[in-house]
Amino acid sequence: MSIIESIILGIVQGLTEFLPISSTGHLTLAGKLMGLISETEPQRWTAFIAVIQIGTLIAIFAYFWKDIVNITLTFLKENLFARKQFKAQSPDSKLGWMIILGSVPVFIIGLGFKDFIEGAFTKNLFVISGSLIALGIILGIGEKIGKFRKEINEVTWIDAILIGFAQSLALIPGSSRSGTTITMGIFLGLKREAAARFSFLLSIPAVFGSGMLQFYESLEYLDNQGFIALAVATIFSAISGYLTIAFLLNYLRKNSTFIFVFYRIIIGLVILALIYFNIISA
Repeated sequence: MSIIESIILGIVQGLTEFLPISSTGHLTLAGKLMGLISETEPQRWTAFIAVIQIGTLIAIFAYFWKDIVNITLTFLKENLFARKQFKAQSPDSKLGWMIILGSVPVFIIGLGFKDFIEGAFTKNLFVISGSLIALGIILGIGEKIGKFRKEINEVTWIDAILIGFAQSLALIPGSSRSGTTITMGIFLGLKREAAARFSFLLSIPAVFGSGMLQFYESLEYLDNQGFIALAVATIFSAISGYLTIAFLLNYLRKNSTFIFVFYRIIIGLVILALIYFNIISA
């Protein structure tokens, strides 16, 4: 993988990780077009994708660092050092509990289906295009019936678990972690920006866990050039990811998600067309 290819993939990762349009789907499409995905060892590509997600994790920490510090310190204080009953805890501490609860499903499902996730099926462009289109339609339905009343501090434990299960669906390529979680948040009555904020904070444990595990497991595949490619892609994913977070939160304060609904359906159909005309293989 060249430096230019690493830069392109890093930018694609940062742009698409936080927009509800599927980073895995776009990266896999880009990887197929560049001829970077091995048919015999698809786990190499899975490892690469998981590791460069650390760049977008850095973007989350950079953008939400005040929120993360407040949530962490308050959670530790009110649950360890000056313990309070849950009902008496502050919104930041309760939000910490919601993030923990919401992270449980993806860890259980991710570990349980790890071999399947790393296999060739999840690199299949038919799967990716189908997921892009299907979730786009579901997101559109959410936009039509969503109440858009609840703020992030009104997320309940039931909301957190359901959004956590939605996050686990992002293990299907083309679904999109932010797409599934934002969509579920909208169905549960969250305001669009609140759904996006909770989505981003909820992604921290999952992205960190998968990124560290895949980095460790990818060491056997990496030479010096491989480390450089990973580092470059991670840096560019952090930069583009930070800018994307700022854009999306500002956009969702005033606009619906229908632009992403239409985009998902269009890109899904484009992928099917590329396969049909033998421009790329599924």
